[in-house]
Amino acid sequence: MRALIQRVRAASVKVDGEQVGAIDSGLLLFLGVAKDDDEVAARRLLERVLGYRVFPDAQGRMNHHLLDVQGELLIVSQFTLVADTRKGMRPSFSSAASPELARSLYGYFVEQARLRVAKVAEGRFAADMQVALVNDGPVTFLLET
Repeated sequence: MRALIQRVRAASVKVDGEQVGAIDSGLLLFLGVAKDDDEVAARRLLERVLGYRVFPDAQGRMNHHLLDVQGELLIVSQFTLVADTRKGMRPSFSSAASPELARSLYGYFVEQARLRVAKVAEGRFAADMQVALVNDGPVTFLLET
């Protein structure tokens, strides 16, 4: 499982011109699910995301995590994160989860996040989405399980 997180001042996602999710200050998280992922991996990745110190302290050092700053979380499914790009000129998606498994684990991840974070918004699984963000920093990290 992979999460590309970006510290944002605001982010939103639209499907067919309709806004389906939006946050103010917090993290935009793109989530990719691999075929060997499970609920244990989802919980482990969520713990990393919520505990990852990417927000500045009074000295400007990244010493605070999302929960410290009461930040918001926007989760967007993105199967392309699990692509194998090591060779050739076209990505391979052989390691990506089946749509059924990915949908299930994406839903589980969102559900678990909602138990911990005051505001969680999301995109729409498997939809063609347009994501807008104001990247803060920019600060972007790829986290894996």
